[in-house]
Amino acid sequence: MNQHVLVLNCGSSSIKFAIIDAKSGDTPLQGIAENLGATNGLLRYAFRQEKTIIELPDNASHKDALSNIGAVLNKFDELHSSLIAVGHRVVQGGEVFTHACLIDDTVKEQIRDLAKMAPLHNLAHVAGIESAQAAFPELPQVAVFDTAFFQTLPKHVYLYALPYSLYEQYGIRKFGFHGSSHYFVSREAAKRLNKNIEECNLITAHLGNGCSITAIKKGIAVDTSMGFTPLEGLVMGTRCGDIDPSIATYMIEQLDYSAAQVSSLMNKDSGLQGISQLTNDCRALEDEQAKGNEQAKLALDMFIYRLVKYIGSYLAVIGPLDALVFTGGIGENSSYIREQTIIQLGHLGLAIDDTLNSEIRFGRSGLISSKHSKPIYTIATNEEWVIAKETINYAFKA
Repeated sequence: MNQHVLVLNCGSSSIKFAIIDAKSGDTPLQGIAENLGATNGLLRYAFRQEKTIIELPDNASHKDALSNIGAVLNKFDELHSSLIAVGHRVVQGGEVFTHACLIDDTVKEQIRDLAKMAPLHNLAHVAGIESAQAAFPELPQVAVFDTAFFQTLPKHVYLYALPYSLYEQYGIRKFGFHGSSHYFVSREAAKRLNKNIEECNLITAHLGNGCSITAIKKGIAVDTSMGFTPLEGLVMGTRCGDIDPSIATYMIEQLDYSAAQVSSLMNKDSGLQGISQLTNDCRALEDEQAKGNEQAKLALDMFIYRLVKYIGSYLAVIGPLDALVFTGGIGENSSYIREQTIIQLGHLGLAIDDTLNSEIRFGRSGLISSKHSKPIYTIATNEEWVIAKETINYAFKA
């Protein structure tokens, strides 16, 4: 019997969606509604291999998009009738949500309240939840939180060296993000190692437009690069990652930036985009570097150097390494980033196999290390499947 779940990932101007069999991971239908609130909104979806594009009304809302997604599902009666639940990705669960949960009015209000720490994400999630409840009132709806995987971080790791009262009164601490991805690839790595996850010391690097890296000791997360918000840590597509906090106050006090301008600059105009002054697309930067573009080379060098530093520091944290894992759009596809990262870690017992590294791309998963190296894997992530399985686990709990 199929256990089909509609998985929704609502952003501020988009809704990614997929129907997934929680048991097998089979995904017959997936798509995205994008440019919501604008004049060029589109709904793209693929049923098996057949792709379709639908124009959305001008300034389409999340509710409009969910209505159109519902209309798409109605075209596939057997698939629609097999749906048993809706699962929602929620970025920020704070300390309130340590695991997935069935959504009721109280949960919605708590997610809305946590929007003060993730305003672009959580408010969009609430809009998506309410639209999905209207579109699929007969189905249980479950929230699955990015932050839940990192509830195992020790207190001395998740706290910042700020006055303790800021944590007590306002909950200012490291939360971590991309939890579903790190959870999925760490479990997949354990299977490939033929070990129980509780026996594994892993470093998992989720590299995409957003990037995070996690230290996993004996199967649980003990540190991660993203912090109070997804801005901390690695160099990313448009986010700066780690910087001296005084740069923000300097820009405000000396350069007449507003706080909102500083936040926008660090989140949307920095990282690969800001350094290269070209693009946040790693593929384009690799092409430009090959043509001799020095800014593109600088952006990639900075990206790789920060990644190397984090891997080195996490090796010190977890003890003997069982495997290093690359995932995410860049991690799964950029053989150059993987190669250049591992070259700088050769003195720590890591080495790449050039042939395997060039072959394991574009959705493929596998070992990319040489036979004399500690294991290095590329594993295609599947956050949606994690959300589907968690949805089933919590939708029908007594």
